[in-house]
Amino acid sequence: MLNFYPGPSKLNARISQYYQEAVASGILEKNHRSTDFELLYQHVKELFHAKLSMPQDYSLLFVSSATECWEIISQSLIDDGSTHFYNGAFGRKWFDYAAKINPTSAGYEFQLEGSPILTTDLSGNELLAFTQNETSNGTQLSIEVQQDIRKKYPNQLIAYDATSSLGGIYMDWTVADIWFASVQKCFGLPSGLGVLIVNDRAIDRAKLLGDREYYNSLLIMLENAAKNQTHYTPNISNIYLLSRLLEEREYIGIIGVDLEERARMLYVELEKLRSVKPLVKKAEFRSSTVITLVGRIEIISNLKNEASKQGVVLGNGYGQLRDSTVRIANFPAITNKDFDRLLLFLSDFDKMYGKLVLRS
Repeated sequence: MLNFYPGPSKLNARISQYYQEAVASGILEKNHRSTDFELLYQHVKELFHAKLSMPQDYSLLFVSSATECWEIISQSLIDDGSTHFYNGAFGRKWFDYAAKINPTSAGYEFQLEGSPILTTDLSGNELLAFTQNETSNGTQLSIEVQQDIRKKYPNQLIAYDATSSLGGIYMDWTVADIWFASVQKCFGLPSGLGVLIVNDRAIDRAKLLGDREYYNSLLIMLENAAKNQTHYTPNISNIYLLSRLLEEREYIGIIGVDLEERARMLYVELEKLRSVKPLVKKAEFRSSTVITLVGRIEIISNLKNEASKQGVVLGNGYGQLRDSTVRIANFPAITNKDFDRLLLFLSDFDKMYGKLVLRS
């Protein structure tokens, strides 16, 4: 099977080895307040600093999923409401969820191939929320756009959903105060673990608001994290897998360059197809980690059926794009040979169906 689903996606090739090591080490039988777990937590933090270039004034917290972070942010860092900018389904979902907790939250939609429109005066807003990589449609906000937002609004808290990009591309952490992601995408791990990363500014905000009312109140989480503990029994197996993965991975700057170069190559080849085309036309808005192909509904249906017959797993379209698109993960665990086989399959499919598109 060739798995290009954009999460959960293909697992890192050494996962089974790491699992065996975890069982043999005894860590899976330890509780989350044991010395062994504390050492594991500390080790993962050190790896985030060393391998992912996370600055020292950012703290790492473990959660069950990236979606859980929507609730934590709204409960513990917002007094009135947050302001959300989105061009896809997941950014919209984050806003909708935030508005249930803080009804005065505001949402602003921007174009598929565009950047957030920041013409409104946002100087009084508590938190600005963005989706760095929109998994539903294969768009992303470039580092340059993120840096410009930070420059325009240096005093606001800024949060980024980096669910399908963290661990795959180089991040300028300083453009935001809050980052979050899940590990079943660019980290190539099983689902069931998320990471929430906050800097000292966000921590100071949490202390100012003093929220301790909820199971996932950020202050409670931070107090436990300071002791390299969690406030709940966590997914220790995935945390161990994450530690082993990062130990053996290259620095994110190297991984990011390789992944972005492969994405550029893939887009060049995909543009040659006649039956389907990349949904995002302009290179500056294209995601490096999730590629979306668009076509006529009947062509997309045939593509998914043929892929299934060939043992190729493509991601379904999402939201309004469900029937007219497929999504392809470009994550580190997926090999170049996997993509060679994918491109061969797509070329063969195009020979069958490309002429139908031209005749229509």
